[in-house]
Amino acid sequence: MASRSRAVSSGFTKAPTFSVTTASQLHDAIDRLLPRLRGDPSLAPAARALAAAATASPPPPSTVLSNRLLHLLSSHPATLPDALALFSSIAAPDICSHNTLISALSRSPRHLHSARELFDRMPQRDHFSWSALVSGYARHGQPGDALALYRRMQEEPGNDGADDEFTASSALAAAAAARCGRAGRELHCHVVRRGIDAAGGDAVLWSALADMYAKCGRVDDARRVFDRMPVRDAVSWTAMVERYFDGGRGGEGFRLFLHMLRTRGVRPNEFTYAGVLRACAEFAVESFGRQVHGRMAKSGTGDSCFAESALLRMYSKCGDMGSAVHVFEAMAKPDLVSWTAVISGYAQNGHPEEALRYFDMFLRSGIKPDHVTFVGVLSACAHAGLVDKGLEIFHSIKEQYCIEHTADHYACVIDLLSRSGRFERAEEMINKMAVKPNKFLWASLLGGCRIHKNVGLARRAAEALLEIEPENPATYVTLANIYASVGLFDEVEDVRRIMESKGISKMPASSWIEVGRRVHVFLVGDKSHPQADEIYALLKKLYVKMVEEGYVADTEFVLHDVEDEQKEQDIGYHSERLAVAFGIIATPDSAPVKVFKNLRICGDCHTAIKLISRIVQREIIVRDSNRFHHFKNGICSCRDYW
Repeated sequence: MASRSRAVSSGFTKAPTFSVTTASQLHDAIDRLLPRLRGDPSLAPAARALAAAATASPPPPSTVLSNRLLHLLSSHPATLPDALALFSSIAAPDICSHNTLISALSRSPRHLHSARELFDRMPQRDHFSWSALVSGYARHGQPGDALALYRRMQEEPGNDGADDEFTASSALAAAAAARCGRAGRELHCHVVRRGIDAAGGDAVLWSALADMYAKCGRVDDARRVFDRMPVRDAVSWTAMVERYFDGGRGGEGFRLFLHMLRTRGVRPNEFTYAGVLRACAEFAVESFGRQVHGRMAKSGTGDSCFAESALLRMYSKCGDMGSAVHVFEAMAKPDLVSWTAVISGYAQNGHPEEALRYFDMFLRSGIKPDHVTFVGVLSACAHAGLVDKGLEIFHSIKEQYCIEHTADHYACVIDLLSRSGRFERAEEMINKMAVKPNKFLWASLLGGCRIHKNVGLARRAAEALLEIEPENPATYVTLANIYASVGLFDEVEDVRRIMESKGISKMPASSWIEVGRRVHVFLVGDKSHPQADEIYALLKKLYVKMVEEGYVADTEFVLHDVEDEQKEQDIGYHSERLAVAFGIIATPDSAPVKVFKNLRICGDCHTAIKLISRIVQREIIVRDSNRFHHFKNGICSCRDYW
């Protein structure tokens, strides 16, 4: 080693300098450089120089030292070509040499083919060889190849030692990615036969089993696996709670969370609280979210920026921007996610000026915006009709902040242009955009066509949407609404016939309101509620007062080609009106009436609820599938621009 004595430096500021005169010093230098290189590509020259120092003069380094250098160089994509060169220079690479390189190559989909070629050339393989490639295939969207490789491992003789919990976990992840419950079940049986899941077995394997079943739509089987786990920590509890939420089974998720709180030796962490708060926002159960907020404050978890951001989003998605901003202003040091959440919250709640004001404050904070931040800002401009401001911000994304435009950025701008009726500019942008239009863009264009009754362009948008989501009923319904609004009832019937021939049914509109920790759900013309008589009586009284104030039902929002009187009855008992009426009856006069709807609020209901808010002198908040509408004194926060 004396002949290799030299100082090694990367030539970059604060780069480590190594004096390597012995094998021991080389190992020490690798230990110091390895963790830093993983997160800092500027240290790549130092890693190359260290490898050059070790291999510059004979005798060649030992296999052990070569493998350590290989591990160093393969730890970052910037030095991966150097790792490949070093590997080719090793006279007799062993199984560790191959595994190190296969693991590095399989981290990138671009190099997965090279990893497979190297794997196939290996004279001998162990569990790490198989597991690295199986997990690589699963991670990069090739679950079929992952499962095929795992079956090959089972079939080839001499691989008994390779079939362990790590390889099985990777195969289960592949079955989950493929959403193949049958393959996953077969793997579970195999794991049981092999005894890999014996009591006290690997926690990763148990988690992979539960995850596989949940992602294949078998949440009950996932729960059975969870209940059999020999050790259940905060991570496994949190994962199972999230599986219920992801499966749309919010009630069971919340109950399991409460069970977790009562379980000794387990405490929710910031990720648990964040997941529960996300579900509170999704299922619109603000009262439960407030209880979670209180629990976080008592446990000290509320000091986590990650959990605080989830809390902020929960309040904003439940229409309470006052509480959301209170959380934000109490943060010691808001991060990018927190700023983006408050900007997007104001945009969705119909306060575009506040969204833009917070965006200006954010830019002055010194934190660099990302593409998600700009989606929130552009959304605010779209909801307010600030066309020039929105276009200015859109162009600044690339020109000033060097961020490539995403499909979501374009979708926001198309929303902005089409809402304002600038269809020629919108089409020009679509034809010239650098990325492929996504479903949100075409849906935005279709929504603009609905506002301005642009039948021709609506057909183009609908055709593009149906290519992406051929069975989405919302596209058919919106197109039919556009036809109905201009009296093209033959075309409406054509749309219906197409839907019937394809077995596509319209999603039933539903609205719900939380009163007294209970969620009350209403459908159109619904009379199943215990207080239905009171609800309908109130709506009739309100209708009389609305007519006195000049209300005329806008029947263009009803698809049926029927008499106007029947149309007026059809829209008079939409689900959101029933929920609003119940809210007026069942909540204190001082409290806002907060209603949620699974579809977009119809135009006539929007007009009616504005009048109702003035008649009863109550604030009424409606969150539909697109945004919040805050009604107060006969005015909506959207300013009728939606």
